[in-house]
Amino acid sequence: MTSRKTAEQLPLAFGHDPATGRDDLLLAEPVNAAVAMIDAWPHWPSPVVVIAGPVGSGKSHLAAIWREKAGAEIIEAKAGRGAEAAAERGPVLIEDADRAGFDDRTLFHIINNVRQNGHTLMITSRLWPMSWPVELADLRSRLKAATVVEIGEPDDELLSQVIIKLFADRQLFVDERLVAYIVARMERSLEAAQTLVERLDRLALARGSRITRALAQEVLGDMTGGEDFAG
Repeated sequence: MTSRKTAEQLPLAFGHDPATGRDDLLLAEPVNAAVAMIDAWPHWPSPVVVIAGPVGSGKSHLAAIWREKAGAEIIEAKAGRGAEAAAERGPVLIEDADRAGFDDRTLFHIINNVRQNGHTLMITSRLWPMSWPVELADLRSRLKAATVVEIGEPDDELLSQVIIKLFADRQLFVDERLVAYIVARMERSLEAAQTLVERLDRLALARGSRITRALAQEVLGDMTGGEDFAG
């Protein structure tokens, strides 16, 4: 199948796979601390590391890289899922802990098993651990000892890199001027960047049209309640 080479070509209707290797990481100030933590493994400051950041901030990408590097097993901190035993065997990963939920005692035992067996645990979350609904005092104490790395709010550089990557995942390589136009007018979040690129791609596909500034202006207007982005 022919790849889409530029944003000025007609979009083709086929799926896309995000690039999630270490070389595909986007380096900018908001994510540098988290990337440094991944690169530092296994020499972590504590056995448990929590990567906290908003939706779409790259937590899953970082987790996938660490999982491959560490040979970690992905687990759920819920009773009867074999998570405690997995934590005895080697490195383990819990994704979206605050959103997926967890059992206090199971997570407590996972952390204990990781510590006792010299392994490591990565947890991803939208919220810092102190904001999780933890009732077990012993678990709260364990979480206080974890290393928490926050992915900060995106700056213009990171938003630009993210948009370029999202288009590239769709085999679209956009003009930097179009990216600059979008970044200057969009909501300041990585989730918004994902939504915007997806809508642009789908709208262009539906209309059989090119991705242009006019199309970006229309999508930006829709996402901000009809604000005029002309010019």
